[in-house]
Amino acid sequence: MRIYPKGHKKLTTAWAFYDWANSVYSLVIASAIFPIFYQGLFRVAQIENIEVFGGSIRSTPLISYTTAAAFLVVAFISPLLSGISDYRGNKKIFMKFFCYLGGFSTMGMYFFSLDAIYFSLLLYFLGLIGFWGSLVFYNSYLPDIAYPEQQDTLSAKGYAYGYIGSVILLLFNLYMIMNPEVFGFSDALVAMRWSFVSVGVWWILFSQYAFYYLPKGNKKCHKPSRRILFNGFRELKAVGASVAKSLLLKRYLSAFFIYSLAVQTVMLVATYFGEQEIQWSSSEEQTMGLIVSILLIQIVAIGGAVGTAKLSDKFGNIPVLIFINGVWVAICTVAYFIYTPIHFYIVAGVVGLVMGGIQSLSRSTYSKFLPETKETTSYFSFYDVTEKIGIVIGMSLYGFIDQVTGSMRNSILFLALFFIIGLLLLLRVQKSNI
Repeated sequence: MRIYPKGHKKLTTAWAFYDWANSVYSLVIASAIFPIFYQGLFRVAQIENIEVFGGSIRSTPLISYTTAAAFLVVAFISPLLSGISDYRGNKKIFMKFFCYLGGFSTMGMYFFSLDAIYFSLLLYFLGLIGFWGSLVFYNSYLPDIAYPEQQDTLSAKGYAYGYIGSVILLLFNLYMIMNPEVFGFSDALVAMRWSFVSVGVWWILFSQYAFYYLPKGNKKCHKPSRRILFNGFRELKAVGASVAKSLLLKRYLSAFFIYSLAVQTVMLVATYFGEQEIQWSSSEEQTMGLIVSILLIQIVAIGGAVGTAKLSDKFGNIPVLIFINGVWVAICTVAYFIYTPIHFYIVAGVVGLVMGGIQSLSRSTYSKFLPETKETTSYFSFYDVTEKIGIVIGMSLYGFIDQVTGSMRNSILFLALFFIIGLLLLLRVQKSNI
């Protein structure tokens, strides 16, 4: 296989194509079909609470806590594995492992049921770990394969590929769910089960293009070491010390931790919110409406990611991130007051504009702030650990407020506070020429 130089179009396209492969998980499983399927199981069983782990809990706090637990595991293992991959120069092997773990676990979710709730939650748990674990290594490739002036555009290109690919598969799944008899399925819930299988197959199949062209990694040492197991934590500590010495990077990561906590939580619970809090006229309208709203978000997000990259070229990364955080504050505030489907669609469209943009620009901004180093995986592990710990806190708080108050509206409004704090922290970031 030919090895392409840094910045080569073949290499950067292969990197972006992994977004095409794995983004179907974040759309179909995390955002669109699985939340509807999950709530549908409770509706068919005619229950709101389920006995699990020695107590009774509502459906949405249960999935929130399970999600938080998965992110806690990712936050713990990513520095361990990224340190090993930097040390041995084999980050692609780890990226493959998590890709296959996520893909096969997602296929296994075909068997998800309330009767086997522990096994079902385990599959969902492992799918999340696979998806986010692979992103630790995927993100760390960005400074390895692209020069700083390419990174904003390439990061946006990756998200755009992801949105396009995931929308294509979701449209197919939507047709399958709305016309189950065409495929020989007894009902929509069975069609949803097969959509989980399609996600796993798509993810594993299309990731092969990225795996073929991406390099193994920057090899640091040829001989194994007894200390290699904890090398990642030592490198994470060293990265933390490096971050502490850089006022710009420290302030940026503080802001990122706060606003990313809220962004990821909103993305993970949006469909559950729409299912429970919006007044749909029928279950059919609810299923169609929720999927259409998610499709709307994805389609608009393509333009949002690309447009944000162009705005950052003109105004700079930090000013654009400040503006986007302001938009998120407005979204959370308005969401508290909406009840009708049309209002839900309008909010979904605005979410799409800022969702891809804030993710893409956050990733490329961090990449630009990094010092010159070959140990990029450890630096991106630090970034990912920051993000994952934030998600653990966000999902736990969201689930707790939902469980205590009995309404997801209070949780959504609470998230607006984090965007306000994130905005204020971004204002402290030094002006730069990026």
